[in-house]
Amino acid sequence: MTLPITPSQTIGPFSHEAWDWAVDASASAQPGPSAITIQGVLLDGDGAPINDGMIETWTPGATAAESGNALPGFRRIATGEDGGFTLHLTRGQSGEGEPAALLTVFARGLLVHQFTAVFLEEDKLDASTILRQVPAPRRAGLVARKTGAGTYAWTIRMQGADETVFFDFGGQA
Repeated sequence: MTLPITPSQTIGPFSHEAWDWAVDASASAQPGPSAITIQGVLLDGDGAPINDGMIETWTPGATAAESGNALPGFRRIATGEDGGFTLHLTRGQSGEGEPAALLTVFARGLLVHQFTAVFLEEDKLDASTILRQVPAPRRAGLVARKTGAGTYAWTIRMQGADETVFFDFGGQA
């Protein structure tokens, strides 16, 4: 049985050009009063940086604080030559087990984008219904480590022994 081609299989090699409008809207977004910064890097299975990736984030609880932004609570950031990205987010949740942001990762070689989440290390991680679904040894890959006041570091690994946990929100026909 042959399944039809889906839109995620037809993105082509031109993602940065096709998504410029949303990158521009995200770049001008102003975080709310409870802003945090996550410095990250996107790595492939060999540990090499992915320099043509795209990270989308959504912080549902931030939409009210960012009501003046074109896309409240949403960010779309391209990775740099070193695979790096910087997320300036409004902390929309109380730290009661909710992620700092929900993420979608787009990168070369992926036929279907990947979904993940990032948590902050000082949050009440044991209260998270999302993290409780993840085997304990793998949870650390979803937690950004504090590096300073309101700043965090996090690595997304697409494959390998330390692969980031990705969630499947779709069903199979």
